[in-house]
Amino acid sequence: MKRTETQALIETVMSDLAERSSFLGIEDDEKRRFVCGSAKEILKTTDKVIKSYIRVSTEKDGIVRIPAYRVQHNNISGFYKGGIRFSEFVNEAEVENLAILMTLKNALHRLPYGGAKGGVHVDPRKFTDKELNLISKKYVQRFSRDIGPNHDIPAPDLGTNEKIVDWMVGEFKTIHPGEPYLGSFTGKSVENGGARGRREATGRGTFLSYSWLLDQWSGTHANGTDINRHKQWDTLKTLRQQAEDGKAIRVAVQGFGNVGGVAALEAYQYMKYNHQVVAVSDRFTTLYHEDGLDVKKLIEYTKNGRDLPSNREQLLEAGVTAQVKPVEDVLTIDTDVLILAAIEDQIHQDNMEEVKAKVLIEGANAPISLEADDYFEREGTVVIPDILANAGGVIVSYLEWKQSRVTELFTEEEIIENMSKQMIETLKNVYDTYFSSVGQTMRTTCFTLSLERLTSLLYRHGKLF
Repeated sequence: MKRTETQALIETVMSDLAERSSFLGIEDDEKRRFVCGSAKEILKTTDKVIKSYIRVSTEKDGIVRIPAYRVQHNNISGFYKGGIRFSEFVNEAEVENLAILMTLKNALHRLPYGGAKGGVHVDPRKFTDKELNLISKKYVQRFSRDIGPNHDIPAPDLGTNEKIVDWMVGEFKTIHPGEPYLGSFTGKSVENGGARGRREATGRGTFLSYSWLLDQWSGTHANGTDINRHKQWDTLKTLRQQAEDGKAIRVAVQGFGNVGGVAALEAYQYMKYNHQVVAVSDRFTTLYHEDGLDVKKLIEYTKNGRDLPSNREQLLEAGVTAQVKPVEDVLTIDTDVLILAAIEDQIHQDNMEEVKAKVLIEGANAPISLEADDYFEREGTVVIPDILANAGGVIVSYLEWKQSRVTELFTEEEIIENMSKQMIETLKNVYDTYFSSVGQTMRTTCFTLSLERLTSLLYRHGKLF
């Protein structure tokens, strides 16, 4: 889903809210439309777009100038919050879209944060650690006036990790001597004040958004009398019955990094219903086995930054039996559940009809276009959207930011318990609303709940005159 699609959906939802007579307690139709129109203008645009070119001296190419961005979308809910990605696909439109989605995600999960995002147009695999260290420091130098523990709090994202964040924290501390610095970034190493389990949080939350729907939520609505989404409800019932009959639920995972690898392991180890991870992919390869892959061995093989095995020799080294398929096959493989944990814009008009999975979970940001979303809704496919499914990371980031204030580390068990509790509260709200309504996708349901909260805050703060 591209920036223009995100903005278009905001416009649609805000127009619907403007016609809701009970919204904001404003009975006057003209006044309510005026207020919602003002909120629409604020929320479909960003507060601030900052662009800079980072000057880096490389060992191979000498001096290079690398585009870098920090986009702050909206902070009506709290301090700006969002990751920094290092990717050769980074551009201003992408970063702005991700910042908008962060605002909506934080509002949906009722976190005290607004939305922001950062990016550096660089393929981190092509740079040495020394060069990445310099890029990380230069990024903080360029944006140091616009970030900080009480203003805008970055975190790791695609292509970055706790090591890079630790470097950034060190540079922030150098630039701001004597000032609080531990809360300036989240996603740090535990030794540097980070939260235990932060790296795994997004993947765990992604799988939880599906497993809780299949097990707990659908189990408490077993008679289906209060369900209006009959096609999607039938999809869930079929999966539950399949598992209860002793037949494994097949899972495919696109992306095998921090999100996809963890989500695959969660599915592989899930005790309530038997799941077989039949396919996984990275940027080069799809691995497939109809009876399920050994996810633990694949994680062990890839743990030091290696790609998935892609030939017979590497499969033997990993101790894994699998067919090597083209990378794009993971999207259309014969499976029940597809977890999208790579990058945006993966399923769209050109390939949506080839997707066989009946449950799609967005562990990545914006991998499904609005057109494909509407198509899956008509087909009875359950789509769990990004701002609902992949919030585990930012929820744990909030816990990390909190612990930096009291300089006391939560245990990993406390982190998982708090993250799960927060997510389940939101999951219940979204699933109750979506399955009892008609006429909108689950993504639209999530946008509506987020925009209701954001518009209410803007109105109460006197920002919509």
